[in-house]
Order: sequence, then C-alpha cells, then structure tokens
Amino acid sequence: MSTTSFFQFSVRTVVNSGAGSRTLLPEMIKGLGGKRAVLFTDKGLTQAGITAQIKELFEIMPGKPELVGVFEDIEQDAKGEIINRGARFFKECNGDSLIALGGGSVLDTVKGIKWMLHKGLDDIRDSLLTGNVMEWWPEAQYIFIPHVAIATTAGTGAEVSPVAVILNEKLGIKTNLLHPFINADMAILDPDLTVGLPPKITAFTGFDALTHAVEAYFSQKANPMTDAYAIQSIRMIVDNLETAVRKGDDLSARANMLMASSMAISAFCLAMNAVPVHNMAHALGAKFHIPHGLANAVLLPNVMESLPMYYLPRITGFAQALGIANPSEQPEKCLEEVVQYLRDLRKAVNLPDTFGEFECNEETLQHLVPAVHNDPSGVFYKIPATIITKVINEVFEVPAIKA
Repeated sequence: MSTTSFFQFSVRTVVNSGAGSRTLLPEMIKGLGGKRAVLFTDKGLTQAGITAQIKELFEIMPGKPELVGVFEDIEQDAKGEIINRGARFFKECNGDSLIALGGGSVLDTVKGIKWMLHKGLDDIRDSLLTGNVMEWWPEAQYIFIPHVAIATTAGTGAEVSPVAVILNEKLGIKTNLLHPFINADMAILDPDLTVGLPPKITAFTGFDALTHAVEAYFSQKANPMTDAYAIQSIRMIVDNLETAVRKGDDLSARANMLMASSMAISAFCLAMNAVPVHNMAHALGAKFHIPHGLANAVLLPNVMESLPMYYLPRITGFAQALGIANPSEQPEKCLEEVVQYLRDLRKAVNLPDTFGEFECNEETLQHLVPAVHNDPSGVFYKIPATIITKVINEVFEVPAIKA
C-alpha cells in the first residue's frame, strides 16, 4: 500500500450512537429544517412494535415537526416498484423530510426515493439500466431533503453509506446507485431497537458487516484510513457477534455491532474496487432470493479459499485483526487458518455452510457463471469462470458442472 497515492476519505453522515438515542429523532428533523416527516419501514418492524415506538416520539412532542405518513410496504431487497410507490406516497403526504427505519432494504429504498425526488423521476428503474449509476461531486450536489436513518440491524451499514443496492425487476439484477449525498444526514444507532432481532438474522447481518470489512481491507484501493475502520470493525465483530446472537438483550454487544457495521461499510465504500464475495452474493441473491447477509456468510470462506492470490498479500494482517494466536508466517498456511476461523465462527452462530435451503436445479446453475460476470459488482474484477463454478458446486452441494 502506497501512502503517496491519491485517495479521498469522507464520512458525511452524523452518527448518533447509544441506548435511547432514538428519542432525539424529532429534534434532528427539526434541526435539519423538516416540518412534515414521512416514516418508511416494513411490516415486520410494525408487528414487532418498533414502528409504534418511533411514532410515539412525535405524539408526545407538540407542534412541529409532524409525522404525516407511515409507509410500511417495503420488502426484502430495495425493489424498484416499491421505491416508485414510496416516492408517490411521499408526494401525496406533502412530506418534506424522510425517516428510514429498518435494515438494509428499508434504508436503501429510502435512498432510492430521495434520489427519485431529487431527479424528478417517475420510474427509478428506467434510470438504472446500466447496472452501476455513479454520480460524483461536483456534478452530484447536495440533496435538500432532511433525511434521518435508524438502523434496526447491524449488518449493511446502509444508514451511512453513499450507495444503494436496488433490485431492478425489469432487468432481474441488483444495480448499484452511488451518490455522495443520498445517505442520511443523520443516523441513529440505538441498540434498544435491535434486541428483538432473531438470532439467525443477527448472525447473518453480522457476517454481512464482516464481509464489508474484509472486502475493504483486501481492496487494491485500501488506504490507512479505510484500514483503520476495517480493522477496528473486524475486531469488534469477532468480539461481539456470538454474544449478540446468543444473548440478544446484551445492549453492549448490540451497540458494538451497530458501530462496527457503520464503520465496515464506510471502509467498504471508500475503498470500492474488487469485491468478489459481494459480486457472487449479488448474483446468487438475485437468482434465488437469498438474503444478502446470508449469501455473504455462506460464500465468504469459500471465495477466500478459492482465490488465494488475491488474498495472500495482506493475509497476515487480517489474521491478526481476527485475533488468531500466532498465525503462520507462511501466507498460504495463514490463509488456511483464516478460512478455518471464519468457518468456525459461522458454525458458532448457527449459520449454514451451504444454500441447501434454497431450491435450485442444474439448469439454473448452468447460467450462474454469466450472471456473476454480468453483475455490476464485478466490473473491477472478473472472477475466473473456473473459480465461480468451483464455489457454486461447493455452496449448492451439486455434482461438478462445467465452466
């Protein structure tokens, strides 16, 4: 890594972390200039009573800002059609500010809505036809719509990232929208809102955060500042994930996972380059509707094991961040130790090592190599077809298929 090479580092979202920090929400909206807020969430959080906790904050605070609407139809994956409906709902409510309450799908959906409103679009999918839509400053300007994101999972870090992964149903692919101002102005990391998260979701969202840190650390664009975020988030995840899964009401573990998630995605976005694990996770997730965090959890050790030359140059530092005692001085052996550590951690949090629960057939599997190659996340690094086939055979437990 050369510290003389140019890089840019910016973390725009103001992070508010701590138990009870959600109570600051109305004041945040007011401070950002919002008067008529619209809340976006999903039915699961409403059924869990989380939506009611947020609505109550506005009911006990007289005057402005008001909560003028609640949209709770967001589903897994930020779907283009639902983003379109959400933008229409916002206009019907005459809203002026956005509140996103949920995991990655909700948070990315609201980023899509914000971008749509900014651009004056009717159908976001018509503007996401190339896979990657990247808008950078100064062409990309600040979006004057007050926006607060409240994370209810510790995984995607979407509350702070300037990227939205949006499913374009018309194309059947997950597209990446990058804009330095679509992320929230303020993020709330309140561990109280995550204590009811089921153990399995806690586990695979935690592996999602870990994968963000891994991809950032091994990126060709890694720099000392992204390393600082990536390494610290790795340490926090391996120290807290098992506790968060096994003792869901442990506020300390929950808070640490939320912070690690935000740090990991910050490193990931600012070192964006080759992301082989995400490349495969996006392609397989779109084909089989596998939750993104679970896809990353299953794929991570297999991809690392199958692409040794990509990971060997920095494997020792990564092993140290994981806390592996006396890692081998031989890079190849060290990689083996890292892969085994990740498999052991995955087993410890009761996650599967294959996609056995998802239906697939040999005909579908034959089309996965081009799906991985055509996925927008693979634009910077094309995984060899033989490696894709090897990993697919392993994670779907099928007889060898031809590349």
